[in-house]
Amino acid sequence: MATVVMWSANFVIVKAAITVLGPLTFTSARYVVAAVTLFALVRWRLGPVRPPVRTALTMMGLGVLGFGAYQLLWSVGLTQITAGDSALLIAAAPVLTAILAALVGLDRLTPPKLVGALVAFLGVAVVIAAGHELSLGSSLVGDALTLGASVLWAIYTVAATRMLREVDPLQATAWAVFGGMLFLLPFGAWEALTAPPAAVTVPALVAILYSGALAAGIANVFLFNAIRLVGPTRVTVSQFLVPFGAVLLGAWLLGEPVGAAQVVGGAVIIVGVWLTRRRTILPGGLRRAIAE
Repeated sequence: MATVVMWSANFVIVKAAITVLGPLTFTSARYVVAAVTLFALVRWRLGPVRPPVRTALTMMGLGVLGFGAYQLLWSVGLTQITAGDSALLIAAAPVLTAILAALVGLDRLTPPKLVGALVAFLGVAVVIAAGHELSLGSSLVGDALTLGASVLWAIYTVAATRMLREVDPLQATAWAVFGGMLFLLPFGAWEALTAPPAAVTVPALVAILYSGALAAGIANVFLFNAIRLVGPTRVTVSQFLVPFGAVLLGAWLLGEPVGAAQVVGGAVIIVGVWLTRRRTILPGGLRRAIAE
């Protein structure tokens, strides 16, 4: 839930930065901050930063997929489709993660988990449709790029879950973020050099620090710890709460309107997340009646 709160607030806070900096410049800057933050924590909590070379290279490779290529595909895809389409396709990542985790034997895709994931995804669709224009299919290239970003995040989450058997979550996140940073830096530098000069404001700097240190750094450490404790399916399905949390924070901090459909969608998301925590989707009384 701490991760959900940090990621929800990230949508609101970065609005101060994206009006000043380009998306690739902002993203690469936030991952520099994230990498510095995480390695400082590794040094403080675990001692010298000296993981096995093979483990570090593996996590860096996964970071290229989950943080680097994911961000690039999403950013480029967003230039081809509406924000609503992008948000809806990215929201497919938890469902893809649950299916992939079950296929490789990392988690059991029980009926409550599957139904809960689909119900929560439906709630996300309601929340997004209430606030954005949806026009899926208007740009097949944009849809394909954005869906590819969802697939990359699912692969990263499942592969990283397997790595957690060998490496501490903090160590794993630090090297993954470092790999994503190395991938993104050239793109951010190219955008910064080719775009008109920008006057970086204090709110933009605060947004970079928050988005890097907390949303991209600490939140992902929390995510890995949660995956290790309760499995990838329940954790990733909880991420469906992020769009609804962003709507609530936007209303509170920015005065953005909240419609009835968004409230209903949020309630549906909560029901879906609750279902993933149950052993069965049938009520106790009905189960006893069937057993008798």
